[in-house]
Amino acid sequence: MSISEQMEYLTRGAVQVISPEDLEKKLRKSQASGLPLRVKAGFDPTAPDLHLGHTVLIQKMKHFQDLGHEICFLIGDFTGMIGDPTGKSETRKPLSAQDVATNAETYKEQVFKILDPEKTRVVFNSHWLNKLTSKEMIELAGQLTVARMLEREDFKQRFAGEKPIGIHEFMYPLIQGYDSVALKADVELGGTDQLFNLLMGRDLQRAWGQSPQVVLTMPLLEGLDGANKMSKSLGNYIGITESADDIYGKTLSMPDQLMFRYYELLSDLSLGEVTELRRRMEAGQAHPKAIKQRLARELVARFHGPEAAGRAEENFERVFKQHELPADLPEITLAAEPEPLWLPRLLCDAGLVKSTGEARRMIQQQAVSVNGDKITAVETTIPATGEVLLKVGKRRFCRVIFR
Repeated sequence: MSISEQMEYLTRGAVQVISPEDLEKKLRKSQASGLPLRVKAGFDPTAPDLHLGHTVLIQKMKHFQDLGHEICFLIGDFTGMIGDPTGKSETRKPLSAQDVATNAETYKEQVFKILDPEKTRVVFNSHWLNKLTSKEMIELAGQLTVARMLEREDFKQRFAGEKPIGIHEFMYPLIQGYDSVALKADVELGGTDQLFNLLMGRDLQRAWGQSPQVVLTMPLLEGLDGANKMSKSLGNYIGITESADDIYGKTLSMPDQLMFRYYELLSDLSLGEVTELRRRMEAGQAHPKAIKQRLARELVARFHGPEAAGRAEENFERVFKQHELPADLPEITLAAEPEPLWLPRLLCDAGLVKSTGEARRMIQQQAVSVNGDKITAVETTIPATGEVLLKVGKRRFCRVIFR
């Protein structure tokens, strides 16, 4: 690619680049020297599962990787124990070292569904932050004033509302910025909500005599409701470890106009191809469902492979168009019991929900059926004999055989 083509490719979907001129200079220098740029993006391992919202940044890292640049996937095992205060109305509960370590391992497995593991450098910021002396940490804190910190909207609101702000929360952007110093980053990627922290990296690099990194921010991906950002707590997410059937079905459930946002930020199609898909839909030359199915197949193939994408599409048509059971209906065998089983517990044992609390919510939402009958009472019990067909939501099935 020419430099102008690289700029268009790398800034696709970006909200802000600070600055485009600096990025172009770094690309030209890299091309002339043959030395790749060092591109950093950090993720605190605060939850075990990533969703498509997280992959917006990972997909952008892949764009840099495609052009031969060095990717540093930074796992914030040190910062994760502080808790990123960005956008929070109260102090976050810090994670234990064990929680951070467990979640970090799952992150490493998940990101390689997108990034090339042979060309990705996985780093943990505890590697250098644990080595900082008390003197060095105080010197780091001296780089920022309280007045500057209170410019942050979240801190400003908490301070005005007389809500507590921990001193350790003031340290978070400084520590994230120091990560850029430690890695000598040329480019840092982050969400729009991370801009303050990303700019801190530029400030600290100048203070340490380094060339300041280019900051590239990506938008926060809207969830399936099309209104709020993707979040597990809001239930509007697509997890990248979810089943092929769930990823496919959830993708088809999104509003028609939202799918082009997903195409822009997540698809490997060129912007020209995405524009053509939109034109054809608006001209009535292509049905929105067909365009959405193409996106669903691409996402399933990314995380489960092309064959799984084909099976997911077949299952979707069988279950929703022909009202049949999926071809690969899962079965489990449980020991027969003289006493009936509480349905939320049975749903957990069948692997259809992660907790009895989730089962209760699904029943209350009238999203659970037993042998084709919708269940509305959370106190429901099921005889532990014979066979039972369970369904949760639109896509989760299981046949339970009691023996």
